[in-house]
Amino acid sequence: MPSPTETDIFEQASPRLLGLAYRILGSRADAEDAVQDTFLKWQSADRAVIENPAAWLTTACTRRCIDMLRSAHKTRVDYVGTWLPEPVHTMTDENAEDALPSSLSTAFLLMLERLTPKERAAYLLHEIFEMSYRDIAATLDIQEATCRKLISRARANIDKAKVRYVTPADRQAELLSAFQAAVSGDGTDHLAALLSDDIALCADSGGKVPAIPYTLHGKVEVLKFVTMAQHWWKTFRWVEASLNGGCGIVLLSEGVPVAAMSFAYDEAGRATDIYVMRNPDKLARLDEAAIS
Repeated sequence: MPSPTETDIFEQASPRLLGLAYRILGSRADAEDAVQDTFLKWQSADRAVIENPAAWLTTACTRRCIDMLRSAHKTRVDYVGTWLPEPVHTMTDENAEDALPSSLSTAFLLMLERLTPKERAAYLLHEIFEMSYRDIAATLDIQEATCRKLISRARANIDKAKVRYVTPADRQAELLSAFQAAVSGDGTDHLAALLSDDIALCADSGGKVPAIPYTLHGKVEVLKFVTMAQHWWKTFRWVEASLNGGCGIVLLSEGVPVAAMSFAYDEAGRATDIYVMRNPDKLARLDEAAIS
């Protein structure tokens, strides 16, 4: 059997690299750029001195993502309105769904935004991609003791936020059904019973399309918004889809996505957050063909 070519080696590692890059950056488009930059560096590297190609590629991709994350910080600070991660369709997106679904959720990715770039990378490499402390330290060019502290600090923050909790699929389906019933004018009582008292709803438009510019808090505000927006919701076709490892909704207009909704839940199965993506740039991959 012939030895794998340089391209074969990279293509084998590519899904893992893309999954890592997406989790670090929160953007599929940026993740693809990071993987492409890694490929270009791989092409020009001296393979004779690379003992472990997979480890080399992971290191190169991680470091590129950290550089991109630092550059993106100012852009996200100046972002118009609420910034949310780009939604991915995880039923068909094999490159994104290469690890635990809870590590793809919007709530988890937003939690990662609170960590430093190195904390984020270290946590993901250890907890999601199961790399050793020693290998992560080498990847990040830090001491192993420092690496352990980074991961411990990140784990404490993430565990406290309870964003790795996985809500049963039937509970998620019940919420989607109640949400659609409320939008259809069948009342909000069932939906209200499935929402936490401190439910929050926010939308990311990137300043490119109309959307609420601030976060709504509490059942009264959220249910009032759902009721008031009925005429808008009804204009589009609703398609249930697996978004970021959970049950979500994509709204289509002639096959083109105009909004996507995903949810976060507490341990009792009540919705704590409703995330509405309206930014057309971040919706481009959720067209009818992609989610059908």
